[in-house]
Amino acid sequence: MARHGIVGGIAGEGIAVVPRYLPAATIAALRCEALRRDAAGLLAPAGTGHGADRLVREDVRGDRIGWLDEIDPAPAERVLFTVLEALRVAINRELALGLWRYEGHYALYPPGAHYARHRDRFRDDDARLLSVVLYLNDAWRSNDGGVLRIHTGNGMRRDVPPEGGTLVAFLAAEFDHEVLPATRPRLAVSGWFRRREK
Repeated sequence: MARHGIVGGIAGEGIAVVPRYLPAATIAALRCEALRRDAAGLLAPAGTGHGADRLVREDVRGDRIGWLDEIDPAPAERVLFTVLEALRVAINRELALGLWRYEGHYALYPPGAHYARHRDRFRDDDARLLSVVLYLNDAWRSNDGGVLRIHTGNGMRRDVPPEGGTLVAFLAAEFDHEVLPATRPRLAVSGWFRRREK
């Protein structure tokens, strides 16, 4: 059901937002795993760019990240990988996007941190096809801030509050987006479905 909402949104507007995409217990388990890793010092300041040009610039991006472990995932991560694989298959069957594999990380924004307007596809690398964000926040309120602002063109935008369980997907090459500051820690799994390497 929720899978069809994602496929329909991508087909229609290039953007899909589905609340309660995963059960609350799975979201809570992912949140606990992310916070455990952060407490153990396993989340590091995120960089911008890629390859030799990768830099940590807190004026651009202030989150700490830790890549998901595909080899030895935690139980909740196994559930997430299974759900995302089913989504990949559904999108490829319905939209023929050629999604090959998912890569993702935990992203923890401390209070006041942001991520400036950007696109998820690099100028010299078109491997990222579909951006996917799953929010892990508990009892998020509108005055907590931290919205994902997606710029949809012609000066229009769509603001998505980071409410736990909400999944957002959008075409990586099409949409500038940014993360606005929040008044409390903001947590998500962020990543991309990629095309097969050439």
